[in-house]
Amino acid sequence: MVFSSLIFLCGFLPIAILLYYLTPNRFRNLTLVGLSLIFYGWGDPLDIVIVAALVSANFFFGKSIDRAEHSRRLLLYVSVAGNLLVLIAFKYAEFLLVNLNVIGHFVSIPPLPVVSPYLPLGISFITFHIISYLVDVYRRTMPAQKSFIDFTLYICNFPQLIAGPIIRYHEIADQLENHRVTLRDFNAGITRFTAGLGKKLLIANPIGAISDTVFALPVSSYPTSFAWIAIVCYTLQIYFDFSAYSDMAIGLARMFGFRFPENFNYPYVSRSMQDFWRRWHMSLSRWFRDYLYIPLGGNRAGDLVTTRNLWIVFLLVGFWHGASWNFGIWGAWHGLFLSLERLPPVQRALGRMPAVLCHAYTLLIVMIGWVFFRSQDLPYAIDFIGRLFGGGRAPKIDVIVGSLVSPQMFALIAIASIFALPLWPAIARKLDTAFSATAMSLSRSAAIACILIVTYASMTIEAIPPFLYFRF
Repeated sequence: MVFSSLIFLCGFLPIAILLYYLTPNRFRNLTLVGLSLIFYGWGDPLDIVIVAALVSANFFFGKSIDRAEHSRRLLLYVSVAGNLLVLIAFKYAEFLLVNLNVIGHFVSIPPLPVVSPYLPLGISFITFHIISYLVDVYRRTMPAQKSFIDFTLYICNFPQLIAGPIIRYHEIADQLENHRVTLRDFNAGITRFTAGLGKKLLIANPIGAISDTVFALPVSSYPTSFAWIAIVCYTLQIYFDFSAYSDMAIGLARMFGFRFPENFNYPYVSRSMQDFWRRWHMSLSRWFRDYLYIPLGGNRAGDLVTTRNLWIVFLLVGFWHGASWNFGIWGAWHGLFLSLERLPPVQRALGRMPAVLCHAYTLLIVMIGWVFFRSQDLPYAIDFIGRLFGGGRAPKIDVIVGSLVSPQMFALIAIASIFALPLWPAIARKLDTAFSATAMSLSRSAAIACILIVTYASMTIEAIPPFLYFRF
């Protein structure tokens, strides 16, 4: 079940809100747990069995770590390793076996049998939530959760269950026991959810159709201009698709009394790769910073160790997204430029460059990285990058692609590019000062109604693709 489907919007969500607010306060967490399990197991009930086993085991581990004195570190290592082994078994086993067989071929070792494992939905996000809890308990940042229902809700709360944001335990522990929602919260939640719905259905999906079409074709079938159009469209698609999910998750959570952290802060206005990772998927970058980069030593042990730590972190960030060398190279690509930007000559050069050139540099690096992220395999990514810079023989323009890039679509790309900039918050602040609160409230309500009407209409006439980050 996805947020942008009619079954969710017309069925699950209204029923969930009604049941939640009809339930007495002391039973509301239990109601949300039940609703979240139904939401999670909608596609495949086996997912519920897997997540129930993980929740039960880690509830026990958390309490054991909290009570222990001399064996706390051992219990932490065992529990974290166990969760990572589960993640590896479900998500990376096939990738590891295929690569072991490639190595074995050169040393005359018989190939191991390769079986495509079952991949539970959102297993990477679930694992990171669990590790956050175990580490926070170990560090005594927060005590172990005494309520099994509250712990289950932390792991399985349906707004963030499948694709984040990644909520660290200490950020939400108090809210699990005391979350009340006001009419203002509920209104803000509806507004945020609707904005995300509009971003997904009215911007990400139409623009994504262009990149999907191009990337499904052989590189030899389109010219350089269409390669650039495709990667520009994918750059916009992945931002509006993923930030839409985050907006919808944050809005839904607020409707049920929870405050989730922000996950995006206009990343495409960044002036460096360091700035980009302070703005893109912020909950993921903070997680890796606090639970891996800093424990490895961060930037406290000299330049070589800092560079090593950055490469380790971003290789793992890449592979966290998927069991493919494409994702590993994507992570290494970002790690490379983050390391280079720490060199004094590069820092001085970026400091002296005009802002527009810094933005152009950052966007170019990000867009080339997205080629690895989007391509179906490594050879395709390399050929695509070559085509971006004029490599290969230029063919005739493909008719199917040409029909997609209409004047209306170019207008939508321009509008999306504008909305990817932090212009709307500044405009909204000026409107708030220029008009009365009543006028702004009525205007906001009218805008929400218009977005809902258009998005509902789009859902009735075309299939809605799932969010891009569902596969992670």
